Amino acid sequence: MACCSDAEIALMKRFEIGYARSTQSVMRRIERKVCGCDYGGSSWTTRHQADALLALLALDAGSELIDLGAGAGWPGLYLAKTSGCRVTLVDLPEIGLGLAEDRARRDGLADRVSVRVADASMLPFEPASFDAVSHSDLLCCLVSKRAVLSECRRIIRPAGRMVFTVISIAPEVSETQHARVLGAAPQFADSDCAYETLLAETGWQVISRSDLTEDYRLSCMRQAEADKTHRGELIELIGPEAVEERQASWSGKLSAIEDRLLLREQYACRPC
Repeated sequence: MACCSDAEIALMKRFEIGYARSTQSVMRRIERKVCGCDYGGSSWTTRHQADALLALLALDAGSELIDLGAGAGWPGLYLAKTSGCRVTLVDLPEIGLGLAEDRARRDGLADRVSVRVADASMLPFEPASFDAVSHSDLLCCLVSKRAVLSECRRIIRPAGRMVFTVISIAPEVSETQHARVLGAAPQFADSDCAYETLLAETGWQVISRSDLTEDYRLSCMRQAEADKTHRGELIELIGPEAVEERQASWSGKLSAIEDRLLLREQYACRPC
């Protein structure tokens, strides 16, 4: 496993807490309102976006899919259930993968699902092992973006596809805007160069690039509204201070998204 920084370890612990809470009824109801699913997901991928992945990744019953940063199984398990493909779910927080295994058993997918605790920048798989790679809002939660994309390139088959979403800070923002958006962005949203450059440097050709920022804004609005609707239950679960922090977080994100300082995009790629 690669050596994680203190900041990355702290972020992983926050994800672990989130996965533990995701099993609570109120959190699943909020998730259904926001994203149209109830897997305990930690990305902003909606049911509509997951449906679009089926064609973008060219998935069918013969496909081998790997979902990185898979958490509790969204959208990897859904893609396997819908397409008939096999899926390998990879992440570091074991609690999320445990939830994914439980969901796979409940959905009758256990024979087509495997889980692996592993760092996405050092994947324990042979070259050319997978037909499709997906990751949802993963790179903005990691420092080692190049290493992850290089590993994805190593494990993909020659005719394979990779599709991922990422939240990023808009290019050419002022110093004042940058300082403002950092508080609303995922912790490692900053990148030292554009994603097109990162992809070219790691052996990928971009097939399509889609701006999902408006969908992101709508999801964030639904999140804030759902939190208000279920405020009493949330206070019982996490306490009043944490509820206030969540509302402030959604408000800050919405402001940054509406001003186009914070973007969410989807890239579909093939190996060069």
